[in-house]
Parts: sequence; C-alpha cells; structure tokens
Amino acid sequence: MATPPIPPAFHPMSVATHAGNSYPPEFAEASAGRLKRRLGDHGGLMNYGVNHVTLPPGCASALRHWHTRQDEFVMVLSGELTLVTDAGEQVLGPGMCAAFPAGRADGHALVNRSAAEATYIEIGDRTDPDEVDYPDVDMQVKWVDGEQRFVRRSDGTPYE
Repeated sequence: MATPPIPPAFHPMSVATHAGNSYPPEFAEASAGRLKRRLGDHGGLMNYGVNHVTLPPGCASALRHWHTRQDEFVMVLSGELTLVTDAGEQVLGPGMCAAFPAGRADGHALVNRSAAEATYIEIGDRTDPDEVDYPDVDMQVKWVDGEQRFVRRSDGTPYE
C-alpha cells in the first residue's frame, strides 16, 4: 500500500525553530536571540527559501550584509523593526516590505529596538555560487573547496 502524500498546507508555528546564527563566535552575539522557522524547507521548496523570523527586543536579524547573486525580500508581520542600510535607518511596521536585489552593494540588517517581540517573513532565492559581504566587519562568505565559508575580507583566511 502506498503512503499517502503529505498535504502542502501547514501552520507556520508547527515548524521547528532554529535559534541563533552560523557566524564565527566573535560575530554571533547581535543575532544570537533570533528565532527562525524554515517554512520553505519544511514545504520542500528547492529554488527559494521562506523563513518566519522572530526577533526579541534588542536583537538583530543579521550583521549588515549584501548578496552577490541572491535576491532577498522581507515583510514585517508584527512589531517594529529598524532597517539599517547605507541610506540610514528606516522604521518598518506591520505590512511594510523591503527588497534587496542581488549585487547591490548596500548592506542591510533589521534591528528590533522596541520593547516588544517583532516577526517578519524573509524570502530569498538560492542562486549559487552566492557570496556575501559584511561591510561593517572584516568578513565575507566565499566558496572555498566547494563549500561556503566565512573568511576575512582583509586576507581571505577562513574563520575557524
């Protein structure tokens, strides 16, 4: 007897939560409290990712960064977030969106400077080989021996 197919619909809160980030320890603190539910992975998507992200007060989405080949899009669901880019800061509330085209060298990050939790949806494609630049610190994501690795922008040495 064949196994019945898994229905494509699900509740986002039923998806496992991943806390923190994959940054080298010296850069991990700012977004250590971030909670991410990988909705696209849960649904079997292969060409792009969709994440439900929760930021507690004082937490950042990531270090300010930009992608060479991957587009990113966010939509705030609840709370208030401050978008930080080269253009300055902009406060985003529920329903507001921001788009970050691939190759635009303008680092971005969301920071929860409010006293309440904030949530947003994050969508990004999975174009490889993507590289990521972090303009405020000595770090990039580069392809090294077929794998993405955090390296120092100054000399290319990997973070351990």
